[in-house]
Amino acid sequence: MNYWLCKTEPSVYSFDQLEADHETRWDGVRNATALIHIRAMAVGDRVVIYHSGDVRSAVGLAEVISAPHPDPEAGDPRWTVVDVRAAKRIEPPVPLTYLKGLPEFAGSPLVRISRLSVLPLTDEQFKLITAVNS
Repeated sequence: MNYWLCKTEPSVYSFDQLEADHETRWDGVRNATALIHIRAMAVGDRVVIYHSGDVRSAVGLAEVISAPHPDPEAGDPRWTVVDVRAAKRIEPPVPLTYLKGLPEFAGSPLVRISRLSVLPLTDEQFKLITAVNS
């Protein structure tokens, strides 16, 4: 199992909406590096949902429930998506300012490449984010 962090603007698609929908297609990713990460996802992988914009916090957990596949609505086979299912809310949310202070995140794309919308997490990084919620 691998761990991922997926960013979303809460005004566009929030974790609240994912909980209400139960599951969704994670679409709209166009950055080449982020698409490489989506294509590396597998059924059962865990996902941290991160609200970007003014929130800048890890707010929920989800699970990948489909293999990567072309977005059926994009009209371009390069635009890859996965389906995810809501798992649980992270309470309290884990702010970026906290994560930036941890040595385990010093080299993370979360800190180094702020505009990357899908990125891998190490086992340790995932544990640090979810420990707040345990």
